Amino acid sequence: MKKKKVYLFLFDGYADWEMGFITPQIVQSEKYDLVTVSLRGEKVTSMGGLHVAPDGKLADLSYADAALFILPGGDAWEAKAFREVIPAVREFIQQQVPVAAICGATTLLGDMNLLDSIKHTSNTKTYLSQQCPVYAGQDYYQGGDNTAIPGAVTDGLVISASGSAPVEFSREILRLLKIYDEQTIGKWYSLFKHGIWQE
Repeated sequence: MKKKKVYLFLFDGYADWEMGFITPQIVQSEKYDLVTVSLRGEKVTSMGGLHVAPDGKLADLSYADAALFILPGGDAWEAKAFREVIPAVREFIQQQVPVAAICGATTLLGDMNLLDSIKHTSNTKTYLSQQCPVYAGQDYYQGGDNTAIPGAVTDGLVISASGSAPVEFSREILRLLKIYDEQTIGKWYSLFKHGIWQE
């Protein structure tokens, strides 16, 4: 069976720790291939100083065999960088391919008005409103003005998460991709969130 592709967009300053829990699960999966892309295929340096050579460039995306598009956080989103990724996000949604955004990357979705009518979360409601002047989804925000609980939310084709919730973000992706059954996902979450493996 041909594996579907999970695309991960990388850029200088991306928050590497936010991807640390989910990428090994995708790579080890028998269902998916992880494909990393940067804007023009250039090497990038993460916020933690990791030097990464992506598999390709943004223009190489193949929507037909895609299962998910992941956007990690990073300060660049608050600076409104990488607007070139907007057409790709719109095309994934148009093709019914989910998009997962965490931390600062949620501001891109806010800027695109993709959060205006679905349940979602981010670092806080105040953060999202301040970063995205056109954002109109306050009534759908999951969590209070100064909290990011729940840490991650899935609604339709969008997974959103706080930067403080990479484990919850990863759990939502595991569920979406059905990499494990729900019981195994529960055990995985317990291990990485609480250090407890439940038999």
